[in-house]
Amino acid sequence: MEKIIQITAGRGPAECSWVVSQVLRKFLQEAKTEGFQYVILQREKGNQNGTIQSVSIRLKGATLEVFLATWLGTIQWIGNSTFRKYHKRKNWFIGAFELKLPQHSEICDRDISFQTMRSAGPGGQNVNKVNSAVRAIHTPTGVQVVAMDSRSQHQNKKLAIARLKEKANEANIEKLKERMTDQWENHLNIERGNPVRIFKGTDFKHQKENKSFKPKRQKLKNDLKQQKWD
Repeated sequence: MEKIIQITAGRGPAECSWVVSQVLRKFLQEAKTEGFQYVILQREKGNQNGTIQSVSIRLKGATLEVFLATWLGTIQWIGNSTFRKYHKRKNWFIGAFELKLPQHSEICDRDISFQTMRSAGPGGQNVNKVNSAVRAIHTPTGVQVVAMDSRSQHQNKKLAIARLKEKANEANIEKLKERMTDQWENHLNIERGNPVRIFKGTDFKHQKENKSFKPKRQKLKNDLKQQKWD
């Protein structure tokens, strides 16, 4: 199972960005303890040193949904401002949200058609007299690339396939970035009620115990083991 999570301060002030940085540390500690793999995809720094306005994390693991049920939603920190000593506000809110993964445009070799042509050299001269250059076309989308690096048509064909797949991967990354931007716009206004987690003080201690999800987590693990044996 794979998920992408965004932790954001929304339109919150520097204090909220500081909370994001602290929550990120706690979140990754717990993810590591649970044995999940994670990669930070995007991190937007806050205006103050050591603060984070928004961060997106890709997570992989079998029991992610149970783990994330204890994190997704509004997160509250109770404490004095770390930047404005005499500020009266004591409650600060950030959000943790799941980003929906965009569908990846994977290129299959059977969907690629090829055209051969002569490799053109400087001044219109031919590099050689055979059709060694290769144009690879992804038939479903019309995306195409050309390879003429080698005198070997076979090598150019391999290069063209690799470049076509690389181009598709770049398109996937752009889609993901667009999705992050869209989700950021959706979550600018953080809901202040009913937080899933509450922290307190600069040492970031839990204000209250969270509901135990260990029984559900253990049941899910047992179900997964049973599926392997079936």
